[in-house]
Amino acid sequence: MPSIELLGAYLVAIFLLTITPGVDTLLVVRNTARSGLRAGSVTSLGICSGLFVHATLSAVGISVILVQTAWAFTLLKWAGACYLIWLGVSSLRQAWRKPAIDSTPVASATVPPRFRRDFREGLLSNVFNPKTALFYMAFLPQFVDPAGNVFLQSLMLAAIHFLLAMVWQCAVAALVARSNRLATPGWLRRTMNGLTGCVFVGIGAKVAMTQA
Repeated sequence: MPSIELLGAYLVAIFLLTITPGVDTLLVVRNTARSGLRAGSVTSLGICSGLFVHATLSAVGISVILVQTAWAFTLLKWAGACYLIWLGVSSLRQAWRKPAIDSTPVASATVPPRFRRDFREGLLSNVFNPKTALFYMAFLPQFVDPAGNVFLQSLMLAAIHFLLAMVWQCAVAALVARSNRLATPGWLRRTMNGLTGCVFVGIGAKVAMTQA
């Protein structure tokens, strides 16, 4: 088990990392605005579940191999970039699609929730994020006691990250859902979708151009 000092340092570092806006927060905001609080919460669950994938890979050393092998990291980078661009294009399509009733918010009861889609988007967004892989490869081992069970410690640290990220992202989703209950004009919702789409495409393009 990590020492109290290491665990305290990890909590501070992971809290600052969690509240820093990024792709995960943007995806939660987009899905909440699109389908409501439960959709945002399920998206957050998918994102945070991906942390265990990275923790497992880090614990067994695959992350080190992935980062040290140029073609493998490039493949991960391009997969993440393509996925972000796909999310952006999806948002832009929603921005161009004019709803049948422009000024009236859509009642959540009339829209069947697509929780599988929301969970999948969150999970893939996290798993295909090369920055998350690098973070867990370089950062997580700093808080693991090599004399103990590395795998269990990695999962425990990922579980702490999971809880903090879920609380934060669900709080963000709740704020978005609360503001979304107001009578938001259709043109404003489409504008927000357009801006979100542009950001996703821009981030994807930046990831693709980043040197391995």
